[in-house]
Amino acid sequence: MPELAVALVTLGTMVGISVWSRGKLRLYSVLVGMTIGYLASIPLGILTADHLTLFDKAPLAAVPHLDYFGWSFDVALLLPFLIAITCSTLKTIGDITTCQKINDAEWKRTDMKNVSQGIFADGLSVVFSGLVGTMGQSTSSSNIGLSIGTGATSRRIAFSIGVLLALLAFLPKLAMIFVVMPEPVMGATLIYSVSFMIVAGFQIIMSRMLDARRTFLVGIPLILGLSVDVLPGLYDTVPPILSPIFSSSLSLAAVLVVLLNLLFRIGIAKRGQLVLRPGVDDADSIFNFMERQGSAWGARREVIFRAISATNELFEAVSSSKLAEGDIDVDVAFDEFNLDVVARYRGVPLVLASTRPDEEELLRGGPSAAVFSGFMINRYANSVSVDSKDGICRVRLHFDH
Repeated sequence: MPELAVALVTLGTMVGISVWSRGKLRLYSVLVGMTIGYLASIPLGILTADHLTLFDKAPLAAVPHLDYFGWSFDVALLLPFLIAITCSTLKTIGDITTCQKINDAEWKRTDMKNVSQGIFADGLSVVFSGLVGTMGQSTSSSNIGLSIGTGATSRRIAFSIGVLLALLAFLPKLAMIFVVMPEPVMGATLIYSVSFMIVAGFQIIMSRMLDARRTFLVGIPLILGLSVDVLPGLYDTVPPILSPIFSSSLSLAAVLVVLLNLLFRIGIAKRGQLVLRPGVDDADSIFNFMERQGSAWGARREVIFRAISATNELFEAVSSSKLAEGDIDVDVAFDEFNLDVVARYRGVPLVLASTRPDEEELLRGGPSAAVFSGFMINRYANSVSVDSKDGICRVRLHFDH
């Protein structure tokens, strides 16, 4: 009960400040909560005299000792290391992507150049840590959750914290404050920060359309990864060579994500074709086709909806004006940055209006409806081009993704 009380008080303070406070106090929600957790731990017997003795005996300043320094290599640790570095790299990608998202209100996709630089920096820190004989370093997901919770993402904070962490190596008494941190305070702090990370992760996942492949790609690793912790001993009988994979929820989920991603890419084409027959097909044909392709590609829903609207307007304009002598062939191509819709038909080229028809023309119907469709196509697509050769008309719609 004492541990539970300290955890609830600590977490309640952090959450309360984040939810109901205004101004700069929100920036210090975790610091205030941890301070109250420390103070509550003393009368409840969690932070004892022995902990205070450790703090008292620690010197105020000291040079780190290097008697642990040494190199060794064990082949048996190679597979666990490869699994660990895969997990760490994937985590770094997720952390940097989350940082990009919380710093850019117009975030659309992961900046892979920025991610590659972050992984390179992360790798250099790990190599340096190995050379000097200490633990490998990695990005901190919980601190990113803290940034989301407090709304503080300034680089000045990062530089200040970096200096503080460096000073802690030479100030054992100050470092001891964190060494003796009560476990309930640790747990409450993790719950606070991880709550933001979980939601941010799902927001990134749901920023893309999901089909059955991508649903399984998310669901299966998540469920089996959690099974490691929920059902202890479930994988005790796996072959020893595979035991590093099944030793933790993170390693199992990360390996499954990589393998399933490679497997589910089979059969996904980056192009799709649709044949529209004027007088027979309707808007539902376009909607179902684009929804299916967008989900398979993992495209942004907003871009797919704009492509559906523009293609539907194109079909309506060509059909109502009887510009096509036969079917309309629609080709759709996608990569992570571009979505292109190309419609081809034999007949008269479509004229795209740059200005909207006035209300009276629209009420009269007739050609003005097709003019309005042409105007809307220009509004939905980022760029539009129309050309004709040997009686074959081509309309190309481009959408930035």
